[in-house]
Order: sequence, then C-alpha cells, then structure tokens
Amino acid sequence: MVETGRPLYGSAAAAAAPPAEAGGGGGGEMRRGKPCRRSSHCLWLLTAALATARCCLAASAQPDKVVWAINAGGETHTDVHGIQFKRDPLEGKIGRASDYGMRLPIFRSMPEDQILYQTERYNEETFGYDIPIKEEGDYVLVLKFAEVYFAQSQQKVFDVRLNGQHVVVKDLDIFDKVGHSTAHDELVTFSVRKGKLSVQGEVSTFNGKLLVEFVKGYYDNPKVCAMCIIKGSVEDVPKLLPHPGLEKKEEEEEEEDYEEGAERKPLSKKKVKSGPRTPDPYASDNSSLMFPILVAFGVFIPTLFCLCRL
Repeated sequence: MVETGRPLYGSAAAAAAPPAEAGGGGGGEMRRGKPCRRSSHCLWLLTAALATARCCLAASAQPDKVVWAINAGGETHTDVHGIQFKRDPLEGKIGRASDYGMRLPIFRSMPEDQILYQTERYNEETFGYDIPIKEEGDYVLVLKFAEVYFAQSQQKVFDVRLNGQHVVVKDLDIFDKVGHSTAHDELVTFSVRKGKLSVQGEVSTFNGKLLVEFVKGYYDNPKVCAMCIIKGSVEDVPKLLPHPGLEKKEEEEEEEDYEEGAERKPLSKKKVKSGPRTPDPYASDNSSLMFPILVAFGVFIPTLFCLCRL
C-alpha cells in the first residue's frame, strides 16, 4: 500500500483539539464541595515518577558522544538528553516527509520527544543518508521508528543496509515488533579502524562515509523517523521508557519458547500404540477341533447317497 494519499497533520491540528473538561463525567463520582485527596495524591506520585524518570534518563545521556543526528521529515529538535537532532538534509531532494503521526501520542517516548517519532521520511524506492565518520573507534547507529499508519503486521516490511552490502536489519516489521504508535529503536554497533568497516562479523573498505540505506521490500515503502550515531557502546545510548504491554508479550514469548523446548524432548524407544488392539489371527488355532467334524461330514455324504440308491 502506497502512502502517497496520506493527509498531513501539523501541530496546529493538535492545538485545535478541544481541551478535556475538568472532572470529566461518566467515571467515578466525586462529592461536591470536598476535594478528592486520593486523586491528588495519585497525581502527585505520577508527576514525581515522571520527573524522576526524566532526571535519570537525562543523567545517563552524553550528548558530547553524538557525532551525527537528524530528525527525518521534521525540523531541528533537542531532546531531553541534550542531543540535537538537525533538520532533515533530504528535504526537497529524496522521498517524502510526513507528519501524519502528529495526531497520535507515541508510547515509550518522553512527551517532549514524541516529535522524533511523529514525523518521518519515506520513499517508494530505496533511499539513504551519507554520514561522515572522521575518527576511528566504536560506534552505535540508533534508528528510530514508529508505525503510525498501518494497524496490522505484514503491511510495511523493509531492510536496513550499510555501505551497499551489509544488511544490518532484515525484514523490519515495526507493527509486529511493538504495535501501533509505539516508539521502537534499532541499535546497530559497528567499528571503523585502519580504513575498514566492521559490522556484525563482516568487514569492508571504508572511505570516510557511512551510507545508511532503507531498502524497498515487498510490503509498502521503507521509512525512518529519526536517527543518530553515538561514539561508544550500547550502554551510552539513552533507553526508551518501559511499556507494560511489550514486557508481558516478551514474557509470553519466552514461555512459549520454553514450552516448545520441553516438547522437543527425544522420544522413547518404546512403541506407542494408537487405536484399538487388533486380535492376532494366529493366537488360537482351532484346526484340531474342526478335523473330526470334517471326517464325519465326509462319511455322511457317501452313506446318504448309497441309501438313496436303494
């Protein structure tokens, strides 16, 4: 399915949405004239938890290690970690920018950084970005995605390739990974040393630029929401917020894998019988009982014949 017919929604649409009424009806009743202390306490705890998460995430980030970052399909944005994502350099050159996701909240992302997953660049063919890498060392490529259009898997599937030959993400189905309107980061570690690019056990010649391509597949168009390169290890990459639904899904998948492993135990050498038992035709031999009967019958027939002649 081609996305060319998608409407574009900007921040003005979100601003035009009517605000929710305070103390909305239909839920639990509140006593008039008395404040709800329990609701205030819960709101305070939620605010404190969010503030704590923001502080912890910001403390773990190291913006000085970021060598390159862009907001695909969007404008410049500095996230809560201090990482500055620049305006999409492919604007007006390759593919199409879309802010269709601006109408949706993005799970697993801080409210201030949802813009990084709400905008995107897609193309009807393979497209990519040339990223200059000036120093040798270990790096992490962070690719940010969110499925904001399709509501089921096998609707958008594509690959990610480095320098035209290293497929680092195969058959990426964002919806199948995390569902709808949910942030998903793909982390790809690589190293550059002595003119060589090493990634996932493969090595190729490196000329100072890293080409990151989003490869057209059989299902719809490839896309990316944002991306950055951090010099260091995976531990230096800011983590997404936890998602209870995804954690439960991962636990269920682990249980299924365990059950499948238990079912694959070697079979016993003892034969397994199925269906009713078939009687053995040779189990009982009645030929000794039939012999006298046959002899008597053989004698009776001639005798009867002789009596009839008389």
